[in-house]
Formats: sequence, structure tokens, C-alpha cells
Amino acid sequence: MKTNPGNFFEDFRLGQVIRHAVPRTVTAGDVALYIGLTGSRFALPSSDTFAQGLGLARAPVDDLLVFHIVFGRTVADISLNAVANLGYAGCRFGAPVYPGDTLTATSTVIGVKENSNRETGTVYVRSTGTNQRGETVLDYIRWVMVRKHDKTAPAPEPKVPDLPPEVAAADFVLPPGLDLTRYDTGLAGAAHLWDHYAPGERIDHVDGMTLEESDHMTATRLYQNNAKVHFNQHSEAKGRFGRRLIYGGHIISLARALSCNGLANAFRIAAIHGGRHVAPSFAGDTIHAWTEVISRDSLPGRHDLGALRLRTIATKDHPCADFPGAGPDGKYAEPVVLDLDYSVLIPRNPH
Repeated sequence: MKTNPGNFFEDFRLGQVIRHAVPRTVTAGDVALYIGLTGSRFALPSSDTFAQGLGLARAPVDDLLVFHIVFGRTVADISLNAVANLGYAGCRFGAPVYPGDTLTATSTVIGVKENSNRETGTVYVRSTGTNQRGETVLDYIRWVMVRKHDKTAPAPEPKVPDLPPEVAAADFVLPPGLDLTRYDTGLAGAAHLWDHYAPGERIDHVDGMTLEESDHMTATRLYQNNAKVHFNQHSEAKGRFGRRLIYGGHIISLARALSCNGLANAFRIAAIHGGRHVAPSFAGDTIHAWTEVISRDSLPGRHDLGALRLRTIATKDHPCADFPGAGPDGKYAEPVVLDLDYSVLIPRNPH
């Protein structure tokens, strides 16, 4: 058999190391298309001159575009037969990526657990993306529900890994040469700096963006994410929802793009501490987002920038003025599709 059906749950083994195929050279075309698909308006990845004013050689590639490209390397081996991608933890962004860099990825299986229906199981992997110099650009854990090929196949011994609750601020990676003393808030589009946010503050990002079938299909193809649940309407018509699922990472990107209205100076994602795709999204849904400031963190030896730990909630077909989220029982309001816990870098007031 020369074709690759992808790995099913019973094919994974604890400690298995997978070197993923198809290195990807990131281009300026990728950057432009990503903006076209998400509408992201953050200044740093949009402008060489803005980046040069902060001590960088040119505009780095958007952090989430890096995430999606690294993620896309892993799909054929990890989640081609996925039912759903369930969550993330311990995600740290490393060396900045620039157009012309080539990214590769490897994954290690750190956990497996068959589900009670014996038709699916959850696989936990730690994936690492590196550039052509061997520098780590991204390191993260994700867990995904994967179909079994043979319901009667024996399951591997269950192992659920201990997941890190956070990435410590001291471990955030700052781009070499970064200097925010000349940061231009006018060009970034907002005056609010690290000093202006308070823990517990909630920000309604106001705008909404309607998902189009063509957008999410183009996005998954851009990332070379060939998971069947996103591509094959013929097979998904017979599935649980009767239609293709939107790639959850696309929802993360839209929520981040929408957050620019209120967090325009949050110029880099340093870490994703945890995240859940609470419910599926489909073409025709309109995504809104709101953010709660969890903490305001200083960075060792830096007085020109700090970090904000944020929790962004995305909803579908539901404006966020009432800030829906998980209730006291842990259950989410019906419109919630994403709950993301992450940290961003943001300039501090020099005075």
C-alpha cells in the first residue's frame, strides 16, 4: 500500500517520536494571505519600518501564522483521523520567524487514553517547530481525539500526562535587539500600554466576523492542515454534525485579530498557557470576542515592556456585552466556542 491512511488511535505508543514531513519556507505571500483571511491589524507583523523602529531587522511573521504552519506539519501523522482537537498547554513562542525562514516539526507522544466507547481515544503530544538554524520557534502540548481503525484492537496502557498550568514569565523569549523606547502608539493605533490595564478588567472587542466556507478552507490549505473533518464534505455529511468543522486554530486567529480593538499594543504572543475549543464552529457563524486581564507581569531586567496574562473568550452569533463564559458549574454558555489563556508582550509607560 503506497498511500497513507494516517495514524489511528491504536497506532500511537507512549514515547514515540515522530519526525514530520514537508519542511515549509515561509514567504511574504503567506503573510499577505494570512492578513486577507483574518483581517489582523497588529502593527509589528504588518510593517518593516515599524519593526525596525523597535530594533528588529524587519517585520516578523505573525505568531499565530507560525503556530498554524508548525501545527500543519503535524496533522498528517497526529490528527488526520481526528474527531476533534481538544486543547493546548505549555505553548511557548521562541525565536522570531521572518519570511525566508524554513520551518520543520517533530512530535513526541506523551499520553494516550482510550475512550469508553472504544471507538476513539485521546492522544497527547508535545510538538516542537524549528527553523533552518535549528532554533526553536515554537514548543507546545496538544491533545486530540482520534478514531480507532479497529474497535476491537487492544488499547495501549492509559497514561494522562501532567500538564503545566502555565509558562513562567521568566521563560518568555524576547526577540534579540528588541527595544521599545521608541514605540509609536500612534502608528500602532491605540494609546493604552501595560500600565493602563488592571487585573479583572474585561474588554469587549465589539466587532464580529462571519466565517465563510472559502475562508476556512483556504486557511487550512495555507497551513497544509489536511485533517479530514475540515476538507471532505462527502464523508462529514455522514458524521455527527453533517458538515465540515472549522479548524479551531482559525477561531483562535479571528479572536486574536478582533482583540486588536482594545489590545492594539499587545504586539507579540509570548505563550499560550492553556486553551479549549469549547464547541464547534461552522461556516455562517459570526465570531465575537472579549478578553479578561488575568494578571500584569513584570519581566526581569526590562522597564520598556511587560506582559499581560489574558483570557480571551470567543462566541458565535452572540455579541459579548454580557461576557458569557463558564458558569459556577463549569459549563459554558451555549454560544461560547473558545476559551484561551495566554500572555502577550506590551510596551510600558517610560515615565
